[in-house]
Amino acid sequence: MGMEPWLKKRLAGFGMALLLCPLLLASWARQGSAEAESSSGGEYIAPRLPADADPYDPEHPELLQPEQLYAKSAILIEAESGDVIFEKEADERMYPASTTKVLTVLLGLGEGGVDAEEIVTMSGTAMDIPEDSSVIPMQEGETIKFKDLLFATMVRSGNEGANLIAETVAGNINDFVWLMNQEAVRYGCTDTHFMNPSGLHNNDHFTTARDMGKIARAAMQNKTFQEIAKTYTYSLPKSNLKKARVLVSGSDALLNPNIEDNEYYYRYAKGVKTGFHNFAGYCYIGAARNEEGVELISVVFYTTRSGRWTDTKKLMEYGFSQYVSMTPAQLYNQNPIVVETAGFSMADGDLGRLPLTIRPAAGAQEVSIVATRAELEARSRNLRQTVLIEYTRDFTAPIERGEVVGALTYYPMDGGAPVAYDLLAGRSIERRMNAPKTLNEIVEEVYGDPNPFPPFTIELLALALLPLMGGWILVRVLGRAFRRAGRRRKGRIPKPENRYFR
Repeated sequence: MGMEPWLKKRLAGFGMALLLCPLLLASWARQGSAEAESSSGGEYIAPRLPADADPYDPEHPELLQPEQLYAKSAILIEAESGDVIFEKEADERMYPASTTKVLTVLLGLGEGGVDAEEIVTMSGTAMDIPEDSSVIPMQEGETIKFKDLLFATMVRSGNEGANLIAETVAGNINDFVWLMNQEAVRYGCTDTHFMNPSGLHNNDHFTTARDMGKIARAAMQNKTFQEIAKTYTYSLPKSNLKKARVLVSGSDALLNPNIEDNEYYYRYAKGVKTGFHNFAGYCYIGAARNEEGVELISVVFYTTRSGRWTDTKKLMEYGFSQYVSMTPAQLYNQNPIVVETAGFSMADGDLGRLPLTIRPAAGAQEVSIVATRAELEARSRNLRQTVLIEYTRDFTAPIERGEVVGALTYYPMDGGAPVAYDLLAGRSIERRMNAPKTLNEIVEEVYGDPNPFPPFTIELLALALLPLMGGWILVRVLGRAFRRAGRRRKGRIPKPENRYFR
């Protein structure tokens, strides 16, 4: 019995699909993954939480324990100071996978280096990567602006892009790798060694969560890198070989608020970079900033596919529960200055006590102080250790609310530029009736009188003549006294008697 024609067509189509399937899978592996440098070799075994680990409570992130993270190695640091907030096996040697590209792109942004608008061409040596590598993708001979190359390499984790960055910056990949290791030492890394700019597996290509945290912190201090780090879609312009296209990042789940039913989205996330290969497991370097201005950087190495997001969120929430951010004005307002005034009205209910408020001086740039709650409370209690207070008037009533009475200068503990504030009277204080004039008031009255001489009055004339009259009386009294004394002396001289002269 012959086979039906429609069945022959179905079977032929099915056979063709089986033949094309390996090719399609290879293509997807090459173009669809933005996080796998090369998964060949080794075996990835997804880590699990210990059976005796306490359940994580999202309502109390401050209770986070290392056993509640899937990651084998992790660290959380405060971005401004570099202080370590949380760690788990942070000094264990790990394979960084594509998180390596954080340093690669940072070096591409180096001052005095390559012009962002320079056109570069994909070389054959840059294209020399394993077949299962993550790619932008680009073709040999394709041209691209260097700025677009940096964005595309980070967004798609393209290994050929990382190689081209290396060749553009240093001339060849080997010299660039030497530069990477020099920079790692400069950032304070003590157990890091790179063998390539992309993160391809090599037994001698390793780092630690602590070291990678230092590199990420340095990178996030670069404004352009911050922009690249938070980009999860990028429109790559038309090139000489390809049409314009939109690239989507492997960090899309954490950064994109528009994905429906996305349980991994984190509102404070600011990037940075995914990574994966079988030896490294799933990795992620994260950055976040909350409404208060606290900035954190996290690193998780060898975690699960979803654990890179959940571990990162747990770490960030823990950090935000521990650290707060305040301006010097907010810190001052926790323990404001109160001064005693003089000459206040006896009807004043606060007996002349004057609270001083604060505002930024004209042109002053606001700064934030990031520290633990306990540290900020201590700084508030000991405010005068970090500020200079100068008063511009005495505190004798009357005083008007909002009047500038002095200046406060905050000196950051990290040696940054000082910040100036005006000290203002927090309330009005009336003057006491019949209160004696202050020296300043007397001086103001004297210099405010248009007539330099006092007005002529009988009292003033009497005051002027009084010394003269006193002198005249004194002369008269002394004159009479001298005359009386002379007469007394003359009366005692005896008259001559019975004396004759021849």
